[in-house]
Amino acid sequence: MGKAKIASVWLEACAGCHMSFLDIDERIIGLLERAELTATPITDIKEIPQVDVGVIEGALGNEEELHLAKVMRERCKILVVWGDCAVFGGINCMRNFTTPELTLKEGYVDTASTVNPEGVIPHEDVPKLLPQALPVDRAVKVDVYVPGCPPDADTIYYIFTELLEGRVPKVPVEMMRYD
Repeated sequence: MGKAKIASVWLEACAGCHMSFLDIDERIIGLLERAELTATPITDIKEIPQVDVGVIEGALGNEEELHLAKVMRERCKILVVWGDCAVFGGINCMRNFTTPELTLKEGYVDTASTVNPEGVIPHEDVPKLLPQALPVDRAVKVDVYVPGCPPDADTIYYIFTELLEGRVPKVPVEMMRYD
């Protein structure tokens, strides 16, 4: 049997989950002997091919992210969401107490660190916000949930080793830590 193919995407989040993946350190060599990372933020490959395992980090906050989540679901056999943003919506859901219009105004006009003398909110280069930020499973079927902010390297390694053994893992409670 050939190597398992894995793709991952980074949506509305901080990239901490992908950093935890890199924190598996030298264990990544053993994983790469059995798996191929295809499209990931780490490899910077933009096209998502058909894969065995798809991984989503981050919540759904705009139409582009929603589309990407649907593409991942279509192109993978098993979909994993890792991190509290993907699993629960995370800190991104703080904007759910206001409108998308006010969120954009705060980010592009009213924030003290913003240099925008004309007060223009970009519309062509910024994907349209969804009415609310959402966890991934509000839009697509998820097979494996890996909570944590971020999940630690041992948990991520456990998930991949289980998947590569042909098992659909559930994160043991003792691995769900919030340091």
